[in-house]
Amino acid sequence: MTSLHWKRFVWFCLCLTLFHPAWSADGIEIPGYAPATGVERSYRVQKATETDMSFWFDKPGASAMTVRGAFRQAMTVLSRDEDGMRVRWSLSADLPEGMASLADNYHMNVLYRNSLTAYGTAALELETDLNGNPRDLSGVDQIVARMRAMAADGPGGVPAAGASAARQSGVYDIIAKLEANPLQIVAALVPEAQLLATGQSYQAEAMEIGQASATLRDEDYGGVSVPVTSTWTLESTDSTARTATLSLSEAADAAAFSQSQQPAIANLMSGFAERAKNLTADQLASLKRASKRRNVELVVSLDDGSTLEASEIVTVEAGGTTLRTYTHIQREDIPASLPLPAVLTAKDLQTPDLHIEPLPSAKAGPGILDELSIPPAPPTASQDTTIAADNNTAKAIAPVSLEVKSAEVTLSPMSYDHGLNIKLTPESAATFRDFTQAVLGRQTQMLINDKVVMEPWMREPIMDGRIVLAGTDRKDLEALAEQLKVSGVKILVRLRP
Repeated sequence: MTSLHWKRFVWFCLCLTLFHPAWSADGIEIPGYAPATGVERSYRVQKATETDMSFWFDKPGASAMTVRGAFRQAMTVLSRDEDGMRVRWSLSADLPEGMASLADNYHMNVLYRNSLTAYGTAALELETDLNGNPRDLSGVDQIVARMRAMAADGPGGVPAAGASAARQSGVYDIIAKLEANPLQIVAALVPEAQLLATGQSYQAEAMEIGQASATLRDEDYGGVSVPVTSTWTLESTDSTARTATLSLSEAADAAAFSQSQQPAIANLMSGFAERAKNLTADQLASLKRASKRRNVELVVSLDDGSTLEASEIVTVEAGGTTLRTYTHIQREDIPASLPLPAVLTAKDLQTPDLHIEPLPSAKAGPGILDELSIPPAPPTASQDTTIAADNNTAKAIAPVSLEVKSAEVTLSPMSYDHGLNIKLTPESAATFRDFTQAVLGRQTQMLINDKVVMEPWMREPIMDGRIVLAGTDRKDLEALAEQLKVSGVKILVRLRP
């Protein structure tokens, strides 16, 4: 990430580059960004990531996946002076109205709900520069304190131990990074702020249709300085709508970016050690090359200089993998004018064969972790006795035996960790759905051949019949997969005794 001062310097250089008082009379002037204060603006946000690892996999279904999200966020400029602005973002992981029936195609919403829960907030107040670029975050101490409290407690408030404690240490590493750079919280929860600011400048800019203007800056990737070339072009104007459409294309220097990605590439190759041994010299050389490209289209208001709509595609290629991210933002009171990538509107997606379990909250609010600091208490004997007295309820929460349709160990394209992906038969998926609905807020056990392999707290019904076992040695996962492939073997799921 570049420093704040460097970003401000780049914007200053960009303004100087784009401003040219001698341009022809056919050019236009984009006004300086001057948003109204106290007015809430709502935005529709659509996102998707496409991951292709076909270089490493023989099975097409295991080599690629797409994850998508749809959100409705709101932003209010609270105040503005000659130094900057104070902005509040109200955040939600809920699907926009009319999309609830499509939840299975929008796994990113569940991931985002986990993020809101982990940070313990559904609203952020930012200090920004006059372009709208975030430069400070209010309430960082409270967010970090709540995260520490949440990380310190395991299920039921019991301190984590053993392997769980090792995982908690990773959480503390993340917290330390957030303390060192609180703007990472902004990048995680509201990256839309930065994308919108890309098209905004506090100074008026004169531009001519079709004329390109290039700038150069450096970005830091793990201690490696990578030159990035940015090219701006005014594509068109609309006198009726009072808008201008700009395009921005960026490319990272290939040699420097490749150098910055070598640790990640080495980590990926270690996950495919056997396959990597058989690669040719040309294939190895190809693996070690990396590239990053970014293409953005922006619709900017000719009344107040604000970004009304933005479409961004970022493509990163490294280590035989391709990761492409799509983002589209549209202010709700303005008609859309930019074409949407097909992945954002497709009815069918190649989705990951996994179930993402949300963290323990269906509510959103600034004080959410105050409630989460008191997790559901483990079921007691008296509770079980009371429930068992009702025959219908007792039947619903009795142990269930599940048949497996498939079980396969795969490497996550996002984290490079191995996991055992289990898909249940349709009948067992329905049984498991009913079971998880009946035991919400309680701890369960999953057994394979009478051995407990997982003890999850049931935070949300599992509707799709997909289970993932992770955090275990790869050989152990492969052994479990082989056990599940034996005819007649079933998974037993029950309340934790």
